[in-house]
Amino acid sequence: MNTATTPAHGGPAVDPRSFKSFAEFYPFYLSEHSNRTCRQLHFVGSSLSLVCLATLILTGNWWWLLPAIVVGYAFAWIGHFGFEKNKPASFKRPLYSFMGDWAMYRDVLLGRVKL
Repeated sequence: MNTATTPAHGGPAVDPRSFKSFAEFYPFYLSEHSNRTCRQLHFVGSSLSLVCLATLILTGNWWWLLPAIVVGYAFAWIGHFGFEKNKPASFKRPLYSFMGDWAMYRDVLLGRVKL
């Protein structure tokens, strides 16, 4: 089974599981999000997830957790499969990918990553 991912920039295949720390993983994560539309979809999905989580907190209705998860991943996966033309790293490195989503979200808000 081939576990390596070929980055969108055409570099050598990389196995996301080979990274020993999130600090090593994050530059790879960003390289897997080089397409602007993919990044925009990630940002929208993450923002909508936050709205769902806020609604959960305000209403106490735990059913809001389901759309929070679904909307976040749906937008991200549309970005990867439809625009970035790669497989999300979350399939092989779920925790680091989740952390990467929020690190990239922070970096967009701080102007470090452009939409």
